[in-house]
Amino acid sequence: QVQLVESGGGSVQAGGSLRLSCPASGYIDSSYCMGWFRQDPGQEREGVAVIVSGGRSSYADYVKGRFTISKGNVKNTRFLQMNSLQPEDIEMYHCAVGSPPRVGGGLCFWWAAGMLNYWGQGTQVTVSS
Repeated sequence: QVQLVESGGGSVQAGGSLRLSCPASGYIDSSYCMGWFRQDPGQEREGVAVIVSGGRSSYADYVKGRFTISKGNVKNTRFLQMNSLQPEDIEMYHCAVGSPPRVGGGLCFWWAAGMLNYWGQGTQVTVSS
């Protein structure tokens, strides 16, 4: 069973930064897509970013240039560095892992982050203006 535990969320002022962490345990296939999505209660999931084992990454336009996804030295750990945070970034952030969905050809891109097989409970990000 795959388990993901996010940490690093919090409250910052607009323009501030946070770094989210997500260690994953259990069987993680090397072909899996790993990424982050965000979601408010009752709202649709929004893909944020993904990264594959080879290091290729993909970002949603609304975070490109501000957020960076990376792999940690510890196997199956992922980070999301978030800079220049804005009030519109206020959401619960979840890390996710799994096979890319068949829709879109089974490719691992940012929009697939909310459609992966496993995800964690999330960490809340709040930005004050």
